This record gives sequence, C-alpha cells and structure tokens, in this order.
Amino acid sequence: MFPMSNLSPSPGTPMAASPLTRAVLEIDEYASTLGWDKPARLFALVDTARLRRQEPGLAHQLGLDTDDAGKAQLTPIEQDEVPAGTPLDKFLGTIAWPDAVVGCALTVERLMLPPSAEASVPEGLNDKQLAKWVAGHPERQEVRLTVGVLRDGSRESAVRLREKDSSSEVLTGAGLVPGLAEALSATFA
Repeated sequence: MFPMSNLSPSPGTPMAASPLTRAVLEIDEYASTLGWDKPARLFALVDTARLRRQEPGLAHQLGLDTDDAGKAQLTPIEQDEVPAGTPLDKFLGTIAWPDAVVGCALTVERLMLPPSAEASVPEGLNDKQLAKWVAGHPERQEVRLTVGVLRDGSRESAVRLREKDSSSEVLTGAGLVPGLAEALSATFA
C-alpha cells in the first residue's frame, strides 16, 4: 500500500472547481505547509468513492469514511520520495500505475524567467549551463509547480511564486506546465 499523506481540503478551494483542480490545489496547499527548498513529491490520485468501498479501514484512517458532499472526489496519496539525484524525466519513465489509480500529480520547485528575459537566453548552452545562467539572472522567480493528470487526459496545474507565497496568489490552468503534464500522462501509457 502507498505511504499516506495527511491532506485535507483547502479552505480556499473553489467548490465549483473540477475534482482534479481541487486535488491539485489540495496538494499545493499541503506542499506550502512543508515550506520551500523541498524535493519533488509524487502523488497517486484515487477515486474517493472507490477507496471507501474497497478499503473502508484506510478510508476511515484518512477521514474519508462518510459520503459528505464537501469531500473531494479524488484523494491524493503521497508516494515514496522521488530519488535524489535522479533526473525527473528518467524517474517518471520508470512509473507504472495500478488500475485503481485514476491520475497522478507532482509538485516540484523550479526557477522561471519572465517572458521578457527568455529572449536574452544565450544560445548553445547545455542543461547544466542553462540552469546556472537562469539561477544567476536578476529577474528569476522561484516557483512551486503542482501538476495533475488523469487517465482520461484531463490536466490541471497550480503555480505558486515564492515571493507571493499565499493561497490566494496561486495561479491555476490546464496549460500552464505542458511539458510536465505530458511527462505525467506518459506514466499511464
């Protein structure tokens, strides 16, 4: 069985949001309680109703044993730690999910540049050189990206800037981090 995280619905999560949006925002809120400068975290997304039926003891342990309308329809379950030193794309390429997992999500911290700075990126840099250049750029922004995908192809992302570390400042959208969404979707192929 998967290691569990103690996630509870975020009080600021919109009720009209899709189940995937709510799950991504719950994971973002959970990651925010852990602080910054943390390793990537991977989550399985399971159907809450199915979890209640098939694993009632586990559902009770997670506080999901009642069929409340306000409860999430997807339950995020934190997986083992992403191995340090392993490139994320290689790690994701090793994952195969059981049928009970309807989706997955990943939260990871990165440095980003505003579009105005991207035009000044020197050509011919390898990944290590590019990372060093971005880390030294005065307009860089530290961000936490939380991206979730479902087997049916649905996607959602949440982006939290370190300098605006507030639940009310989290940006959401299906197309915010397309490369990471593609990599997570490939874990279901």
